[in-house]
Order: sequence, then structure tokens, then C-alpha cells
Amino acid sequence: MDIETRVRRRRTGGDEGGLIDLEVFSPVGHVPEPSSRGPTLERLLDHLDPTLDGRLPPNAYVYGPFGAGKTAVVRALFDHLGTISTEARSAFHTTTRASTPPVPSFVMVDARVADSEFGFYRAVLDGLVPDPVPEHGVGTSELRERVHDRLAGATVGAVVAVDHVGGPGSLSPETLTELFAALPSTVSWLAVGRDPPDEVPLTAYTARSIRIDRYGRQALVDVLTARADDGTARQVLAYDHARRIAEWADGNAHHALSAAFVAADRARTDDRATVSEADVTAAIRSVPRESVSLGCVLALPENKRRVLASVVALDPEERTSVSATTDAVVADSGVELSASTVRRFLYELAEVGVLERVQMEATGKGRPPSRVEVRFPGTVFRRLVDRQ
Repeated sequence: MDIETRVRRRRTGGDEGGLIDLEVFSPVGHVPEPSSRGPTLERLLDHLDPTLDGRLPPNAYVYGPFGAGKTAVVRALFDHLGTISTEARSAFHTTTRASTPPVPSFVMVDARVADSEFGFYRAVLDGLVPDPVPEHGVGTSELRERVHDRLAGATVGAVVAVDHVGGPGSLSPETLTELFAALPSTVSWLAVGRDPPDEVPLTAYTARSIRIDRYGRQALVDVLTARADDGTARQVLAYDHARRIAEWADGNAHHALSAAFVAADRARTDDRATVSEADVTAAIRSVPRESVSLGCVLALPENKRRVLASVVALDPEERTSVSATTDAVVADSGVELSASTVRRFLYELAEVGVLERVQMEATGKGRPPSRVEVRFPGTVFRRLVDRQ
């Protein structure tokens, strides 16, 4: 890690001065150059190749299982291509192209955050203009007009990638199809989701589907060791420990990074510079096998995140039923919500899979209570929320 990176992380709260920088293992953090994803990047570049000649590529759908690194790859690629401004007619040079044609703008939209028509148009416009787009005081129709005005007069338009299509709390594929259809003809879009193409209605309007497979075991080891080498202390995660985590994660980078984060957190708490075998064992046990994405959890409204932070801090005996969990959360001075609101949130969070209601054995008459279980890595969630 260079000096500039070290200073920047301390200024932004990413490093509290300890022996281990937990941020490097964040499952929701993305590096500029994703490890072991060369062939995938080439397939995406094959699709986006027309932009190098100032033309728009056809619409496409990128898909793959949870934890395959879809977001990391697409975001890294769009960040690189996004440095080329259409308005400034910046050049994109290759060894085979001597000309410098204008290229489209590249916009990344998170469907979990831009979960409405207003949010969608705001996110697209925010990616097209240099100044921040206000979240309040402007209507959907005005945002739509500003997007059209911006793109209608563009030389080559824009490529818009919409991530997490069809996920919990995200824009549905049906809604996105309508929003895409309403965009000017100077827009090409790239939808990113988990479901196979034949299960996603919007693929009726795409020319290509690009699959991203889960990581191989060695590739996932490389991801972990590369992240560790970028930390404030090298060799924080031994190769054997990285291999054990990779074997357990079975190709899911989200799970692997979550486990590495927890293991590093345990070492840091004990003021140690390296992770131990016991840390890895405890970390693996702490990450639910059926975990949902922490990105999905962190995209929730702030009041729901406060409730979840309280739930994560509860002892198991305080979560033996929805009622018991509600009472314990309401007693938390940091929540400041009514019991009815907390109860409603618990049910809503269970519906989208962030929490799970596990029915307990009946001990008498009546319906048995449902124990509340967390379906995401609680330790990682707490640390990331603390750093926000």
C-alpha cells in the first residue's frame, strides 16, 4: 500500500491506526483491478468494443450466482471507461487504433438504491453531470426531461449499467424494461443480475447474455491474498488460512471476504498482526451459509439499519420470538422507534430474507413462537456501519 492510500484511509476513517486494516477485506468494497477475472473482463470488453469507435453496443444482460464478482468486474470496467468524457472528446488509444473518436459516457446505477422511477432517473443524471443531483425539491418528470435533454444532444450518448436487477428491494425487471424503453435512442444498457436469461423478461430486448461463473478455489485464494497484501500489515492472512476460507466459501467471494474480515477483526481486537487458525474457525462459523449480500443490507433505509444493528447485538435468548426481539430492540436507546414499528420492520426484513423466523418446537397450546435469526455476517455489518 502506498503512502497516499494510507493517508487517505486514515482521513476517511478506513484505518484507526491498528495493525490490521479491516477495510481491505470488506465484502462490499471493490478494488480498481479485480483479481483472477481477466477472461471475464475480455468478454465484457468484446461487447463494449464498439464504444472505442464512438458507437453504442447493443443492450446486454450480465448474470451469474451470488458472490461471483459481477459488481466488482462491471464497476471496475465502467470506472476505467468512465474517465473518458464524451463532452471533452477524450481519446481512447489502443495499439491498433490511431484515430481518437469520441466515446459514450459510462453510467453505473444500483437498482437497490435507485428503487423507483425517480431514483432511476436521478442516478442516471448523476452519472452524466459533474454536479450532484438533488434528492429533494425536484420532480420525476423534471429529472426525466433533464436526462432526455442531456442525452438527446450527445454525440454518441451513454452506456448505462444497472446492477442488482431483480434482487430484494430492487427495481423489478418489468419496471426496468419500461424505464429503458423511455430513454432516448442514444442510450445502450447493460443489466446485471443473478437469474438466468430465460427467467428475466428484459432479455427479450437484449442482443447478448454474458455469464460470469463463480470463482474457482485458487482464484478465490488469489482474491484473499491480494486483499491481504494491500493491508497495513502484510501476511495478515497466511496462505493456508486463505485456502481454508476459499474451500469453505465454495466460489462465493462475498462469503470468503466476510470470513476473512471477521478473522482479521478478531486478530485486531487482540492486538495481533496476523490471523490464527482459531480466528478462521470462529469466522467461518459466524458467516451464515445462506447469507444475503451485505450490500443489500447496507442499502436499506437508515431506520431499518438501526433496528438490525440492535438485533445483531442481542444475545440468542433475547431473540426467542418476534415479541421478545421487539421488546429488546425498543429498550435500545439508539433505536427510538415504537414497538409497532419495530415489529413491522422485523416482519418486513424477514420477508426479504435479511432476517429469518425459525419456528420453535411447541411447548403447549397455541402457535409456537418464531426465533429471529440474522441472515448476514453480523460482525462485518457492525464494523461497516460504525465506519459510515
